[in-house]
Amino acid sequence: MKQNHRAGFAVLAATALVVAGCGGLGKMDKYASTITHTVDPDPLIVQGDTVHVNINGNFPGKYFYRKALVELTPTITYAGGETPLKMAGFQGDKAAGNYTVVPYETGKTFSYSDKVAYTPAMEQSQLMLNILGKQGKKEKPFTAVKLADGVITTPYLVQSDDRVILAPDQFVRVTSHSADATINYLVASEVVRPSELQDQDVKDVTAFVKAAVKNPRITWKGVTVDAWASPEGEVKMNENLADKRAATGKRWIQGVMNANKVEGAKDNAFYTLNPRGEDWNGFKTAVQASSFPDKDLVLRVLEMYPDVDRREQEIKNMAATYKTEIAEGILPKLRRSEVKVNYDVNGYSDEELSSLSKTNPDTLNLEELLKAAALSNDLNDQLRIYREAERRFPQDYRAANNAGYILFQQGKSAEAEAEFQKANGIQENPISTNNLGVIARQKGDRAKAAGLFAKATAAGPDVKYNQGIIDIQNGNYASANGNMGGQNTFNAALAKMLGGDAAGAGTILAASPDKDSAMGHYLAAIIAARTNNGDGVRTNLAAAVAKDASLRDKAMKDLEFRNFKDNLGL
Repeated sequence: MKQNHRAGFAVLAATALVVAGCGGLGKMDKYASTITHTVDPDPLIVQGDTVHVNINGNFPGKYFYRKALVELTPTITYAGGETPLKMAGFQGDKAAGNYTVVPYETGKTFSYSDKVAYTPAMEQSQLMLNILGKQGKKEKPFTAVKLADGVITTPYLVQSDDRVILAPDQFVRVTSHSADATINYLVASEVVRPSELQDQDVKDVTAFVKAAVKNPRITWKGVTVDAWASPEGEVKMNENLADKRAATGKRWIQGVMNANKVEGAKDNAFYTLNPRGEDWNGFKTAVQASSFPDKDLVLRVLEMYPDVDRREQEIKNMAATYKTEIAEGILPKLRRSEVKVNYDVNGYSDEELSSLSKTNPDTLNLEELLKAAALSNDLNDQLRIYREAERRFPQDYRAANNAGYILFQQGKSAEAEAEFQKANGIQENPISTNNLGVIARQKGDRAKAAGLFAKATAAGPDVKYNQGIIDIQNGNYASANGNMGGQNTFNAALAKMLGGDAAGAGTILAASPDKDSAMGHYLAAIIAARTNNGDGVRTNLAAAVAKDASLRDKAMKDLEFRNFKDNLGL
């Protein structure tokens, strides 16, 4: 804020004012310099594509001719034109009209605010006060008064470093698996019957071991055997029976492993046995899952007996009553050992993924293709792989989104937008929504972009950063600082400075990879100017101009450097 005082209240001026009170428009024009005013900001500054003008003024006592009217019109003037703001009208205390009355004896203070849309011509401009005096049928333009310089356009230094987001792959190089088989036993027996070895799951495990032992990508992790007894027998007997069934389950699978010469299979440490005793929980689950009409009654009766021995007797009774449903349908399935052959599959190496993506991409699954693309540093190669992923896995949005990401990096925004829309059509997701927001902002539709970013917050902090760019453009610097918090970029530094913290902006810029760019040095020069560091202004402007000669002319005209204009060193 800068205050301009037009002359003072010297004795001669005071005498003249008395005369003016009895005079007319001519003398009001002559002594208009006694009107004081304060303009904020001075110079004017663009904020959110708008130039705001705030004026506080004062008409001194015995200045305003009692029958006169005055129309004040602040006007931004520039080469080739001008932009008037709204008019403010005032009148003497005996004038006919509807303007603000200015008492002759005391004068009057006034406040004025208006705003206009910024145009590039305003960068080299002045804020002038046009005054039109009126008295009866007479009109007299007063001499225009300069109020302020304008307009500072530093917010337009904002960079288009919007962040599109790549959908991540879920590639896991080493995955854990198991081949499972269940061996069922007769009541009170731990013998593995030959008929059990003909069950499909048992045959499948045997076949798997035979094939997997030849697979160099398989790493054996051991075998677990969990064994149970059905809950209708005596507890101690069932515990012993579970131990024996775990042992016979182990004996069977160890025979399979040894027959196929699985490394480590002869060592007892390769096997983990877990005898579980009687399977009361399994019984309840099986009854609940069954469909016989009295199942709820059965469960209520059994749960009445916390004593294990009594409950076992009741189960026997229930099994006799419901022979088909319980004795034949449920209990035999609980007499079992569950065998799990645990192993890891070692996926393709980075080198293999890169090679196969070129020579035989159809052998790779989606996660492997996405990983192969991430391994490449060549945008065209990455795009090729994402196109392969789109072809083979059209139901997954990530391939289309990531193809759009690469196209955006290549400057093909229209094609990128089509891919992002395609991705969201497959599955609406925050990543592609953010990317569409970036496209919308760069096309000039901030409102649409902000709406998309609001829907995309789950995509992470890059979304907030993108919203911060819009905040800078909209002149909402506090919000920009919040959204860009923790980021060390040119735009984050710009937002911090525009918000009034030039020192904080300098710290952010110094930690930014943009600090050594032409615009990085230019912003550093502005920060130096705002902290009254003349050496910093000159040093950084010299570095900026050395990298981009066009910045010399900009700096010479830039009102940020108005206090150093005679010593810029350019």
